[in-house]
Amino acid sequence: MTQPSAYSQAGVDIEAGNRATRLMTEAVRSTYGAEVLAGIGAFGGLFDASVLKQMDAPVLVASTDGVGTKTKVAARLNRWDTIGQDLVNHCINDILVQGARPLFFLDYVASSRLNPEQIAAVVGGVATACRQVGCALLGGETAEMPGVYESGELDLAGTIVGVVERARLVDGGSIQENDLILALPSTGLHTNGYSLARRVLADLNWDETLSDLGCSVSDALLAVHRSYLEPVQRLWAAGVDIRGMAHITGGGVIDNLPRILPVGLGAVIDRGTWREPTIFDLIQEIGGITDDEMFHVFNMGLGMLIVVAADQVETAQNILAEAARVGSIVAGDGTVLVRQR
Repeated sequence: MTQPSAYSQAGVDIEAGNRATRLMTEAVRSTYGAEVLAGIGAFGGLFDASVLKQMDAPVLVASTDGVGTKTKVAARLNRWDTIGQDLVNHCINDILVQGARPLFFLDYVASSRLNPEQIAAVVGGVATACRQVGCALLGGETAEMPGVYESGELDLAGTIVGVVERARLVDGGSIQENDLILALPSTGLHTNGYSLARRVLADLNWDETLSDLGCSVSDALLAVHRSYLEPVQRLWAAGVDIRGMAHITGGGVIDNLPRILPVGLGAVIDRGTWREPTIFDLIQEIGGITDDEMFHVFNMGLGMLIVVAADQVETAQNILAEAARVGSIVAGDGTVLVRQR
């Protein structure tokens, strides 16, 4: 009988890590194009950046993020195939608001004890989202850390690197008073507010289909964080001048929209001009949460806010029928007022 290694007795199974790598290899390699010179298995991923020579003044845009306690929802339901997509799409949107398109992605998955099938499902989701937008999953890290993470759960984070022509950077600097705000809808909570949502909804049967939701609480909470790359690219292709974009994540519309407003401007959001996903009504009613806190914690159905000149709204809405006119830019001190229309 083979003697267990001292490392495995300490809680780290090297063979489980190797098996996880074997299970995820095909999915990861499916994201590679000719520009990937070395990927999974290498000490460092190699990406041929010669394509940037075709640009006048390329600017690299990078962002790192996680999916927060949405991992605890996945753990409760033992469903691991979607949070990887959440992670990639969140990061894509974070660099998209500055005008960048993704080049490559790196992921980090850590747990107390490696479950190869679980890790492969998570990374498979990362690969799926990368493949959908032509972004290479260049590398990553799978860590087994007994004593740091709770049994059966994991942590997930990632880094994205993208590029934009300097002349096409979107930073909100051209936003003016009387510009209008369009919203692209979210699919639900995306990746923010789960600590509050889990506490409020803890006593419900998450597997029961609720008529108001049209699905189960499980499905509503695990709805994949949407990528806005494709619709925004359609606006650009049609010549729409996007003056600013805000990805509505942690802090809600109250904290995220001011990040792109020039000094001397504020914004008004007219509640009732878009459809708020029913999951937010459920959370607010059961939790007894105020409107102000809801808009400070959740996206409330406003996944991406896009600021355009008033004379461009009709063009934008003809291209994207889902785009709702939800507010306007006003003189102010950088604050956002949400009012009932």
